[in-house]
Amino acid sequence: MASCVRLALFLVLLCSSFIVDAVNRDNFKRCDQSSFCRRCRKMESGKTPYQLLPDTLVQSEFMITVELYNKDTNIFYVVKLTSLKENTFRLHINEKHPLHPRYENEYALHDQPQTVKLDSVEKTAESITVTKDENKAVLYINPFKVDLYSQGVLAISANARGLMRFEHLRTKPVRSEQSDNPEAVDTNNSTFPGDGADDDPGAWEENFKEHHDAKPFGPEAVAMDFSFPGSEHAYGVPEHADSLALQSTKSTDPYRLYNLDVFEYETNERMALYGAIPVLYAHGKERTSGVFWHNTAETWVDILSSADNNVVESIVNFVSRSSKKSQVDAHFMSESGVIDIFFMLGPKPLDVFRQYTILTGTAPLPQMFTLGYHQSRWNYNDQDDVATIAEGFDTHDIPLEVMWLDIEYTDSKKYFTWDSRKFPNPLDMIRNLTAKGRKLVVIIDPHIKRDSNYFLHNDATSLGYYIKHRDGKDYEGWCWPGSSSYLDFFNPNVFEYYVGLYSLDKFHGTTNDVYIWNDMNEPSVFNGPEITALKDLVHYGGWEHRDVHNINGHVYIRATYEALFRRSGGSLRPFVLTRSFFAGSQRYAAMWTGDNMADWNHLRASYPMCLSVAISGMSFCGADVAGFFKNPDSELFIRWYQAAIWLPFVRQHSHIETKRREPWTFNEETTQVVREALRLRYSYLPYWYTLFREHEVNGSPVVRPLWVHYPAETETFTIDDHLLLGDSILVRPVFQTGATEVSVYFPGEGKLAWYDIDTMQPYQQAGYVNIPVTIHKIPVFQKSGTIVPRKMRIRRSTVPMKNDPYTLIVIADNNGKAGGNLYIDDETSFEYRHGKYLYLRLNLAGNKITSTLIDKLASYETLSWLERIDIANPPQGIKSAQLQFHNMGKLTLETKYNPNNNVLTIRKPAVNMGEEWTIELLH
Repeated sequence: MASCVRLALFLVLLCSSFIVDAVNRDNFKRCDQSSFCRRCRKMESGKTPYQLLPDTLVQSEFMITVELYNKDTNIFYVVKLTSLKENTFRLHINEKHPLHPRYENEYALHDQPQTVKLDSVEKTAESITVTKDENKAVLYINPFKVDLYSQGVLAISANARGLMRFEHLRTKPVRSEQSDNPEAVDTNNSTFPGDGADDDPGAWEENFKEHHDAKPFGPEAVAMDFSFPGSEHAYGVPEHADSLALQSTKSTDPYRLYNLDVFEYETNERMALYGAIPVLYAHGKERTSGVFWHNTAETWVDILSSADNNVVESIVNFVSRSSKKSQVDAHFMSESGVIDIFFMLGPKPLDVFRQYTILTGTAPLPQMFTLGYHQSRWNYNDQDDVATIAEGFDTHDIPLEVMWLDIEYTDSKKYFTWDSRKFPNPLDMIRNLTAKGRKLVVIIDPHIKRDSNYFLHNDATSLGYYIKHRDGKDYEGWCWPGSSSYLDFFNPNVFEYYVGLYSLDKFHGTTNDVYIWNDMNEPSVFNGPEITALKDLVHYGGWEHRDVHNINGHVYIRATYEALFRRSGGSLRPFVLTRSFFAGSQRYAAMWTGDNMADWNHLRASYPMCLSVAISGMSFCGADVAGFFKNPDSELFIRWYQAAIWLPFVRQHSHIETKRREPWTFNEETTQVVREALRLRYSYLPYWYTLFREHEVNGSPVVRPLWVHYPAETETFTIDDHLLLGDSILVRPVFQTGATEVSVYFPGEGKLAWYDIDTMQPYQQAGYVNIPVTIHKIPVFQKSGTIVPRKMRIRRSTVPMKNDPYTLIVIADNNGKAGGNLYIDDETSFEYRHGKYLYLRLNLAGNKITSTLIDKLASYETLSWLERIDIANPPQGIKSAQLQFHNMGKLTLETKYNPNNNVLTIRKPAVNMGEEWTIELLH
C-alpha cells in the first residue's frame, strides 16, 4: 500500500508539472546555494598564493614539468605544459601527493593529443619561457601566471587576476565543540589549513531542499581565470538558451554547465540545460583564441568584459583621454577533478575551431537520409497511426525521411521491447516505411524499469551493472517507468553488455533501418536533486557521480553508437540523437535543444543555441519544430519551418498533450508553405552533405555566425538571428508575428553582393537593409563568387534522389569568378573512408566553368549527371557554350539568357558528375 501511495503522489506531482507555464527555478541551484561556487567566486583578485619553484624544472622535447607551491597551505603541485600541434598548448596541474587519485577525463578527447617539439626553453629569475614557432608560453614564477603569445601578441593570460584555486584533498577536520552551528568545523584540526574551504558550511556535507550530499572527500574544487586582451566578445560554453555572445555575469549568476532536465526552460537565461561543453572562444577584430576546460564535474563560468569597468575607472580614462584596450575575462570553477586546460591560439576563427576538433574529434559523415525531414510526436498511437501519417506525406506531396516513436511503443516503458497490442508486427511497419525509402527511429532511455519480469533489470541486478549508492546498494530513482535504476556505462562490462542488446537477434522487431534516440540521459531522475542523480553515488572505478556527471550522457551515446556500428557489421553509418552531451559527443550523435515551447522567443532562441554548439564542435543540431510544449498558430508554425530548414537537423516533435500538428493539419495555405519550405531544404541537400564532409575533414562548423567569415566587422559580433550555411548562404528568418519586413545585415562591407536565391536580385549594400517578407518567403541569399550544387527534382525521400541530376547555381563576382565544392559518395556506408567518393572543385574563371577532382586518388561511380547551370551576373554577350571532357571533341550546349534577372542558363550538359570537364562560354 505504501508503494502505491508513493507512486500515486509521484504521478500527481508529475502531471501537475505538465501544466505550468515556466521553469520552476526553485528546483535548481544558484551559485550562492552551491558551496564550491561560493568559495571560488569569493576569491579576491591579485591575492594568489601560488608560486612556481623554478629549481624543480624538468624539460623534455615537447613538455616542461615544474612544481607549484601554495604558500597559504604548504601544498605542492605539479605543473605540466605541453606543446601540441596546430598552435595549441596544454596546461595540466595536479597535487604532487594527493590523498587519493582525482578524476581525469578519458572520454572527451578523440585520441591522445599529438605533441610537437619545443624550439626552446629559457629560465630567468622571473619566468620560464617555452617557444614553438610563432607561439610562446611564459610561466611567471611569483605570483604564478601563464601568458600565451601568438605571432608576438599576447592572446591569453591564465591566472592574471589571481583567481586560481586548487583545493587539496584532506582528511575531515574535527567539528568544533564551541559552536552552535552543527556544520561548523575547527580548522585548527584540519590536515592542511589555510585555504578557508573548511570554513564553508557546505564543504563536507551539503543539503539542497530535501536532498543530502555526503561529500565524503570534502572540498576539492578547482578554478582558473583567463584574460583575452584585444577581444570584444566571448562565445561557447553551451548549452544555454541565451544569446550567442556571452553576456557579463558581473551582476548575475555565472553561466552554469551541469547537465539537467530543465522542464519548460526559459529563453535569455544562463541556467544549465541538457548539455555541457566547457570550451570558450574570445574574439576581437585582430584575432580569435580559445580555452578548453577539460573537466567533467559541475562547472560555473563567470564572464566580464571591458564594458564592466567601474564608473571611477571610466571617468579617469575619459579625463586622461586614454582608452583601455578591449578585453574579455572568464573564470572557470569546477567542483572536482584537476586543472587541465587546452589553449588554442587561432589566430582566425576557423583555425580555433579546427584546433578544438583536432582534440575532441569531428562528427562522422551522416547518412544522407538524416539531413532530410523527420516526423515525431509523443506519441504515435500504434502501427496503423504510423502508417496513416507516413501515407499522409505522400497524399500531400511532402517529403519525409523518418517516422519516430517515443516511449509509448514499449511494453510498459521497458526498453528493447514492444507493446504487442499497439505494435503487433513492427517488422511489417518497418518494411512499409523502407519500401518508400524511409526509416524508423525509436527511443531508448537510460532509466531501467525495476520489474522482476524484465530481463534487462534482472541481468543488471544479478551482474552488478547498476550505479551504486555509497553503501554498495543499487541506486533507485524515479522516471517514466516509475521505480528505475541506471546502468553504469563507465564499467566496460556494462558497455559490452549494452552494445549486444541492439543486435537484431536480441532487439526483436528491428532491422538495420531502425535508428536510435537517447533521451533523459543527463540523467533525468524525477525525484532526485535538481531532477538528476545524487552526486555521492559511486561509479565503476570508485568515482563519484559528481566527478563524471557532465559526461554521463556522452558515455551512454558512445555505447549506442558502437552498438549500431556493430549491428551492421561496420558497414552502415549509425544515427543517434541525444539530449545530453559533452565535449566530443559530436563523434557519436546529433543533438536537439530539448523541451522548447511553441512561442516566438523559443523559435528565435533556436538559432543562437545551435550556432553555439556548432562552433563548439557539434554541428548536427536542431530544435523541435513548432515547439514541444503548447500549440502554435499557423503563422508561427510556418515561420518555424522556414527557419528550421536552415538548421542541420529538422524534426517536428511535440508533447503528448498537444494537438496533432502534421504539416496538413492547419489549412491549405499552411500546408503549401510548409511543402515549399521542405522542398527547398531537399534541393540544397548536396550542399549540406558537402559541408558535413568538410566538417569531418577540417572541423569547420556546418552553420556559422557571421563573424566567423567577417571577423573585423564589429557589427557581426552580436548578430545571432542570422546564420551562414557554409560560407555561401546567408539566412535571416522571421522571428516575430505579423512581420512585413525584416532587417538583414549584409556582411562584406559592400565589396561583394548577396543574391536572393529565388529572384537572383543582388544586394551590394553594406550593413543593415530592410527586406520585405511575405508568409511564403524569408530572406535567404547566396554570396557572389560562389557555386552551390542543388538537386531540383521533387521526390518523396532521399533514396530516389540518389542518382538525380545536379543543378549548379553560379554567382559570379565583379571579376567574373566563382567557386565551390561538391562531395558525392554512396550516402550510407563507410566506404568513403576507403577512397570510394568524389570530391570536386567547381570554378568559373575567364569564361570557363570547370569541374576537377580535388582528391585524385579517390573514385566513385555515380549515375548522377549535370542537368543545368544557372549563372548570375554572367559575362556579357554570351551566345553559346561548349563542353569538353576526356580530350574528346567539343559539344555545343543550349544557352538562354534572362535579361530580367541577369541569369544565363546552360541546359543539359549531361556530363556524368564523376568526370572532369570544362564548359567554355562563347561570345
